[in-house]
Amino acid sequence: MTEAGDKIRVMLVDDDELVRRGLRLILSSDPALDVVAEAEDGDVALRRAAHHRPDVVLMDVRMPHMDGITATRELIAHVPDASVLILTTFEEDEYVLGALRAGASGFLLKRSTPEELLRAVHVVADGDALLSPTVTRRVIERFVKEPAVSAAAEPGLAELTPRELEVFLLIARGRSNREIGAELTVEETTVKSHVRNVLMKLGARDRIQAVILAYEYGAISPGEHPSR
Repeated sequence: MTEAGDKIRVMLVDDDELVRRGLRLILSSDPALDVVAEAEDGDVALRRAAHHRPDVVLMDVRMPHMDGITATRELIAHVPDASVLILTTFEEDEYVLGALRAGASGFLLKRSTPEELLRAVHVVADGDALLSPTVTRRVIERFVKEPAVSAAAEPGLAELTPRELEVFLLIARGRSNREIGAELTVEETTVKSHVRNVLMKLGARDRIQAVILAYEYGAISPGEHPSR
């Protein structure tokens, strides 16, 4: 997570130079973003990430030498402060599930608009998790069928305060910290504190696991879109 006033350091990882140029052009339109490095495959990405220490890495999935899922897992292990946003033309479940299990903070399709891309970078840099709305519900339902967390964590719900429960339900609906603060009329710093408490009490590693738990516990039904 970046400090207030600091530029968000971004690294682009894609084997297509034209794609990297396009991404750099879009990102350069936002004065809060600074593209500090590029890489054409996962191997190069690991070396350059260790040197440039990016806040956000835009990671392609299909690349030579080392694919984006493996690169994400290795990068997070060696540069834990970096958040990885998977950016791909593919929306097959196995790529999404693989990316999330590797520790990615988000998943966005390359056909997304420039505005959606810029927002996504800010969201993950702020410590939130993000999934493309077109794949969120299907991915979470797959997670419920193949749970990555234990249902034994359910008693943690009883430990949540009424306000923390509200925050939990809003996380489950895909709200960012800023959106939660606006909905509950509280400061964003207060929301961040609530989110930390919710994750700790539920035994969830991150917001994505919190969403999964919401489905498993029945707080959100499989037919309900999390972004609503």
